[in-house]
Amino acid sequence: MQKVLFIGKVWPEPSSSAAGTRILQLVDLFLDQSMQVTFTSVASKSPHSYPFNNPNVKEKNIQLNDEHFDVFIQELKPDYVVFDRFMIEEQFGWRIRKHCPKAITILDTEDLHFLREARTIAYKKNQPLHLHTSLAKREVASILRCDLVLIISNVEIDLLVNTFNVPAHILLHLPFLEDTSTLSHSEVKDFEKRSNFVFIGNYLHEPNYETLLVLKKEIWPELSKKLPKAELHIYGAYANQKVWQLHNQKERFIIKGRAENARQTLAHYKVLLAPIPFGAGIKGKFVDAMFSGTPSITTSIGAESMYFHKTWNGCVTDNQVKMIENAKVLYEDAALWEESQNKGFIILDELFNKEKFTQIFWETFNQIRENLKVHRQQNFMGEILKTNQFNSHKYMSLWIEAKNKS
Repeated sequence: MQKVLFIGKVWPEPSSSAAGTRILQLVDLFLDQSMQVTFTSVASKSPHSYPFNNPNVKEKNIQLNDEHFDVFIQELKPDYVVFDRFMIEEQFGWRIRKHCPKAITILDTEDLHFLREARTIAYKKNQPLHLHTSLAKREVASILRCDLVLIISNVEIDLLVNTFNVPAHILLHLPFLEDTSTLSHSEVKDFEKRSNFVFIGNYLHEPNYETLLVLKKEIWPELSKKLPKAELHIYGAYANQKVWQLHNQKERFIIKGRAENARQTLAHYKVLLAPIPFGAGIKGKFVDAMFSGTPSITTSIGAESMYFHKTWNGCVTDNQVKMIENAKVLYEDAALWEESQNKGFIILDELFNKEKFTQIFWETFNQIRENLKVHRQQNFMGEILKTNQFNSHKYMSLWIEAKNKS
């Protein structure tokens, strides 16, 4: 039985974030091929961590800067290693390459962190976007060191290839993998059985909190005047005091807290309202909304890489006046609402179909596995970055390891 080692930034929490759902979808990819999965993380588990409860999944806590990890991987001898985000590859990649040089290394970026950071700075400082940052250098270097890099957004693949000259053959577009065969249109609640607006997000993720502020200060005060009976309900994991203090029953701006099942929760609402001002990747909240038959209104950043032939399940605009007006129309117009709902079903099937993208993944993966030496040679810059003079993280880790022993 082939063995896959996952090194997670955290233990997966699918009820807290799309990132948790994403990493579990990758685990399932390998389990479906009858492989043995070992999932590890330096983080502590939370009450919301996913219980694998699968005989083919082993779990292990690991430590940073610890020689015991070297012993562990030498005994495990993984065939494949999946790094959950680039900073995990920085910490553990050199150890994998030293002790398991034949293991195929896979980086799941989740989204491009340097792009999200650059957009955050540009938004907050009201300045042009600057991508060539120190974080970009770190993340692109990590990408180049891996055999296969999973990118969730086509926009980000274009950026890596055309702006940063990353070899296209090490990149694979792999969005959320949705089993659209389980989607029953007849079981989705119709227009008349729904009410109110909704927003959902993990508030450890800064774009979600900033979206909440835009809703509170700019969108909802005007929209609520146009729809005096409608409410805006706010859900999400890890809502702290600054989130809860935005609750105002009189304004019909209601903080609800964590939703244990996002899709079941969204299915009660007419419209997902998400004026996302910055961010990267693709947004799990919109996939959940489409699955639950809930139309969405968002910005161009929110809908990035989630269009199908310029089709959206609602409205996309960066103009707040238009957003408010479109939200009112979509909320009241049953025919437009049903049309938007159906567009969501089309997007799901065309852009997030698990069967289609699983086939693409394994075709790419098997080609790399069968031609690994040539595949690595064709990424010569990546080979250079694996050499000792470019391994600052390795020597910092070894220094910390030695210091901890003394």
